Amino acid sequence: MPKRSLVSALALSSVLAGLAFPAIGSETLVLYTSQPNGDAQQTVDAFQAAHPDIEVEWVRDGTTRLMTRLRSELSAGVSNPDVLLIADSMTMESLKQEGHLQPYLSPEREAYDAGLYDAEGHYYGTKLITTGIVYNTGATHQPQSWAELTQPRYAGQVTMPSPLYSGAALIHMATLSEHPELGEDYYEALHDNRVEAQGGNGGVFNAVAAGTKPYGVVVDFLPIREAAKGSPVAFVFPEEGVSAVTEPVAIMQGADNLDAARKFVDFVLSQEGQQLVSDQGYLPAHPEVAPPEGFPARDDIDLMPLDVESALAREAELKERFSDLFGS
Repeated sequence: MPKRSLVSALALSSVLAGLAFPAIGSETLVLYTSQPNGDAQQTVDAFQAAHPDIEVEWVRDGTTRLMTRLRSELSAGVSNPDVLLIADSMTMESLKQEGHLQPYLSPEREAYDAGLYDAEGHYYGTKLITTGIVYNTGATHQPQSWAELTQPRYAGQVTMPSPLYSGAALIHMATLSEHPELGEDYYEALHDNRVEAQGGNGGVFNAVAAGTKPYGVVVDFLPIREAAKGSPVAFVFPEEGVSAVTEPVAIMQGADNLDAARKFVDFVLSQEGQQLVSDQGYLPAHPEVAPPEGFPARDDIDLMPLDVESALAREAELKERFSDLFGS
């Protein structure tokens, strides 16, 4: 071989050696998720460790912005993701009703409570992010029930997230409104007791931790994690039960990589995938996987039922009622 050709061949060989080519026969899975970046990376890494023949491309954003992007793509006749892993069942139910999700009866579902997944397999809950009561440890009282927050001794001292901004708060409102002991009048009672509504769960937690408001309504992992770090807060799972956001997983109707998508669903529902949920500091949906430190035993947590279809049908009504009571 002429010297110039040999040099060129060696140079090309060097360039090619530095490129990352997919393994022969590998699949590529496209995931859209609203998990925090760190959690999403851990989820993808764990899945790829279990399935090294599958490459994962993932897009992460908040549920509202991610759904805006997805619906824009769908309107343009494009379906980019194979699988979704997003915050709440109401969003998944809306996508199901619009025909954007396809059913898959995962064999892992047999370990789960039937209330945690769609009966036809359009989506499955992967964790339980419950909403309960947080109080500052310097506060006078230690409320143990939802009804207690409407008592005069808590007047003007409670803050909560707004369902106009928080999906968890919307599901919480829908759940409590269906509860026989609380019902439709509960939020009116909160209003009458001068409960303050603000944007999201982070603001509620910060207000209680700082003592600005001694009591709050908030998702579980924030106060449980921060209490372990020394924050002056305590979290209560109220006597009537708790609402829960389930961060469901679903396969898109137009999935290009159906086999890989089904493997992803099976993985996040498996005991291995659910152990990762616990390791990340969340309550696993799988009843046989132990909760993280700071949580009570799973059997000691009473989950309030939620009719997702009914809640979705009432979404506009619930938001309007809340806005009328607490402002926008």
